[in-house]
Amino acid sequence: MRRIQYHRYGGPEVLRLEEWQPPRPGPGQVLVRVRAAGVNPMDIGIRHGRLKSLTGRKFPRGLGHDFSGVVEAVGDGVTRLRPGDEVLGVTSLKAAGAFADMVVAEETDVVHKPANLSWEQAATLGIAGGTAYQGLKRAELQSGQAVFVAGVLGAVGRSAAQIALAAGATVSGSCRESAWQDAHDLGVSPAVGFDFDAQKLRGRFDIVFDTAGKLPIATSRTLLKPGGRIIDIVPTPAKFVRSALSRSYQVVIGKANLQDVEEIARLAKDGVLRPLISQTVPLDKAIPALTELERNRAPGTGKLVFTMMSES
Repeated sequence: MRRIQYHRYGGPEVLRLEEWQPPRPGPGQVLVRVRAAGVNPMDIGIRHGRLKSLTGRKFPRGLGHDFSGVVEAVGDGVTRLRPGDEVLGVTSLKAAGAFADMVVAEETDVVHKPANLSWEQAATLGIAGGTAYQGLKRAELQSGQAVFVAGVLGAVGRSAAQIALAAGATVSGSCRESAWQDAHDLGVSPAVGFDFDAQKLRGRFDIVFDTAGKLPIATSRTLLKPGGRIIDIVPTPAKFVRSALSRSYQVVIGKANLQDVEEIARLAKDGVLRPLISQTVPLDKAIPALTELERNRAPGTGKLVFTMMSES
């Protein structure tokens, strides 16, 4: 088996595609033969060592969390899934390792893949869709509310906009000015640039969802209605302190659970979540693609997905 892994934290130069022997699934775990795996910004941050307190210092470490594939084997106590099932899921933050021919995941983080989704589509849902869904759930999204999404064309932002619109909310958001038409096509109105004047939108929104973690707190509060909620998904120690002291500001760290992963799969099956894929490459071309993504690709241009087959 092959796996993209690294033996120390650092830039894309630390990545290696190496032979690897997958472990047998333990109690409550499943071994999945991966068909596709989606890239998330958090994968890059973890490889740089930005979450060492959670991921530890044991190497080699695998890379990647989102995957789709076919169950190969199950551990003791697993009854909901069986070998041959087509599934989608996520790995735990510490385990990672989805950019591989095989991956082990907790049964509670894996659900049946809807038949109308391609392997590539299914492999983009877990982290972005789950984070968007959990953030809006924490904000207690309701029909008729107004939502502002900072970074509305990123993977989480796009998912949040789609979920909010389907729930009967109105959505505004920020993105590159050259992409305003894309935002309007998504249903976002108004779309503004990243350097927008918050005073022109003062007090309009029930929920401000900062998907990039870069919106100044003063700007978020200017946008917010009395009693509204600010959701931030890019944690720092200072943000955790602010979140503990404020009813209106919440830091949300997306964490997979069975109920939410099943709901994300249902939303995709029903056409609510419509992932944007910009590039699909085989695993043996993944490291150059990851390097290019990190160094040159503009945010909001769609997902990079790896397939577990070589180019002919």
